[in-house]
Amino acid sequence: MAYNIEMIADFKCRVGEGPVWEPKRQMLDWTDIQTGRMFEYDPATGNSRTIYTGEYIGGYSNNKQGGKLMASWSGIGLWREGEEITYIHRGMMRGQNLQFNDVSASPAGQLYAGTYYDGNPPGTLYRFDPDGSIHIVEDNVAISNGIGYSPDLSTVYFIDSPTRKVSAYDLDAKTGNWSNKRTLVSLGDEEGIPDGMTVDGKGFLWVAIWGGSCVIRFDPDGKEERRIHFPATQTSSAMFGGKDLNELYVTTGWNGTSDGPSGFEPTGYDHSAHRGGELYRVKLDIQGKLEFETDFAWPE
Repeated sequence: MAYNIEMIADFKCRVGEGPVWEPKRQMLDWTDIQTGRMFEYDPATGNSRTIYTGEYIGGYSNNKQGGKLMASWSGIGLWREGEEITYIHRGMMRGQNLQFNDVSASPAGQLYAGTYYDGNPPGTLYRFDPDGSIHIVEDNVAISNGIGYSPDLSTVYFIDSPTRKVSAYDLDAKTGNWSNKRTLVSLGDEEGIPDGMTVDGKGFLWVAIWGGSCVIRFDPDGKEERRIHFPATQTSSAMFGGKDLNELYVTTGWNGTSDGPSGFEPTGYDHSAHRGGELYRVKLDIQGKLEFETDFAWPE
């Protein structure tokens, strides 16, 4: 199947990540984690711009009570454009700084956010609730990445990238609790590593493969249905957007260019290939579904 891959923005992102569609404004936001920037793309005009420069932002969500809930490399806080982050949780927890990599809003308005420390020490996947409570979802996580939900909210999916697996859990959508962990997808060394992901309206998973130049669509049983190739090897995350939610936006990153092997490259990886840094879009005959929003109150 042939696809029209559009490169729609090039901010030369070191680690482009976390694309989130904002339905009220019909715009897409994304970050470059390790340069501390956030961007906005307006499909109506074709224009993109930088909307935040500051701390490293691992991920964020649209927030029902205004602004965005940001997960930086020093904590969790609320943010509006033109303002500093108003932190809710900051500092150390369990002897570690709250340095986040990827996040997702839950159906109940909570935030799942995983810490990342370059493998030493291992990170933790937390759930932050609007009432201020904090819960441990998974411990000993190497690189916390994509989180997605089945349309009926019975299942949640989670990626710990170096394991090369997509795990599935039973989800209690009211409490946010996960249980009954099992492996849904397991990739071989020749594939690269699973990174960010989203779930479409039919419950299929779209997983970006870092080092694999592609996004793979898996059915709810974990069987590959298709893959879409991009002109950058380090495809990092995917998100549906557009007025009909049929446009797949894909982030990439140049991190590692001109460096030696990182250990995450697939077998036979071409180290001279273009790694990325751009934002891409492909229009599909498949409809996504809206991501959830957090529901955190701004401090008075």
